[in-house]
Amino acid sequence: MATLLNGIVQHSVTTARLVASVLERPAQNATSTVVFVHGNVSSSLFWQPTMLSLGAGVRALAIDLRGFGDSETLPVDATRGVRDFSDDVASVLDSLGVERAHFVGWSMGGGVVMQFMLDHAERVATATFVSPVSPFGFGGTKGATGELLAAQCPGTGGGGANPDFIAQLNAGNTSDDSPASARMVFRAAYVANPDQHTEHEDLWVESMLTTATGEGNYPGDSVVVEAWPGFGPGGRGVLNTMTPDHFNVSGITELATKPPVLWVRGLNDAIVSDASGFDLNFLGQLGVIPGWPGAEVAPPQPMIEQTRAVFDHYAANGGEYTELAWENCGHSAHLERPTEFVAALTAHLAAR
Repeated sequence: MATLLNGIVQHSVTTARLVASVLERPAQNATSTVVFVHGNVSSSLFWQPTMLSLGAGVRALAIDLRGFGDSETLPVDATRGVRDFSDDVASVLDSLGVERAHFVGWSMGGGVVMQFMLDHAERVATATFVSPVSPFGFGGTKGATGELLAAQCPGTGGGGANPDFIAQLNAGNTSDDSPASARMVFRAAYVANPDQHTEHEDLWVESMLTTATGEGNYPGDSVVVEAWPGFGPGGRGVLNTMTPDHFNVSGITELATKPPVLWVRGLNDAIVSDASGFDLNFLGQLGVIPGWPGAEVAPPQPMIEQTRAVFDHYAANGGEYTELAWENCGHSAHLERPTEFVAALTAHLAAR
């Protein structure tokens, strides 16, 4: 069972697709429901402070995706992009009788919410994205329109995960004795100023260590390709759900029903940026990975440029979005700037 903060309750929800763990901040006579979707190598535990900070009339739900948190570990069919996750969310909400809600997605969870919008736009009152994955996926594309670099998507997907990090997850290492431990990865990649986030650090590490590993889960499988760096995405597992051959949610720009969008990001994000430390092409450009074939063949992905281009198109087609970019903030604005984030989210919810 997860470590819960005072005021949060946990439910096990059985649907036709999976047995899911759901955290709830209940509200008497609730006037609205907010659904939180976590990112990769995390769980709903990360949402608890935000859930507790919402207004008294807001019911807050946070769903553990398959293979994370206390939800059932089931294989992920990456050939469907993130649809396994999105369909799971829909099944949980159906079981809970939630027909329409506000949605908040963080990182990979942002991609899940965008997919949910594509499939169930009428169920989304508003959408809030915290450092979301680019609508064109993670790695393997160039330019504002997400042009595919190569059909085999070399350097993306399950083969790009650090094997030492996977070993540390499997070992359940909660210490700071390895740069690849969950605690050290949290400090290096999830937040910009880790010394300011020690109060709940043990909880965040616990959350990260719930990640199910393997070819069907995190990170997924890979295939050998001739192009640098020698591997491409397989069809199974978490990282392959976001490769550009499997994932493209830019079609939200064409939705007939366009919920208002709030996009919040940190200017010091180490994961989702135009110079991402997790983009193998960027690491190749830096010389961290040898043999990089150059910017003509393998340029770093302009993740922020791509997301902004899609949201600009969304607005031009009748939608609306607000972008908030905060200094001294990394990948986790809801943790790093909690007061400002809750204020922005509350105002966004009130608009609809």
